[in-house]
Amino acid sequence: MSNRNVIENYYFDINNQVDLLGKLINSYRLLIGGAGELNGIALANKNDVKDAIKRVNKLGGVIDNIIQDMNDRNKAYIKYNKIKDELMREMVDEMYISEEIEEELKKTP
Repeated sequence: MSNRNVIENYYFDINNQVDLLGKLINSYRLLIGGAGELNGIALANKNDVKDAIKRVNKLGGVIDNIIQDMNDRNKAYIKYNKIKDELMREMVDEMYISEEIEEELKKTP
């Protein structure tokens, strides 16, 4: 597998993780809303509300872990992009300079 394919797969993995995070956050919001509604129902058992809050907290922990993992991954991806940028700048400068020299050499008799 070429280096470019490795980075593209890495980027694909990051995007999948972002999608998963979005879905989990939506579930988290729904669980919070459900716990709030359950708390507002007069016939709801106190333990049911506590259980709903425990589920919210559990999912919140999963979301926190995914965010931490994404922060670690993003550092590596950002580093890759910075290195690529530095190399491209060097290449552009070299090409520009060599073209300049070639044009000057063509002008001299």
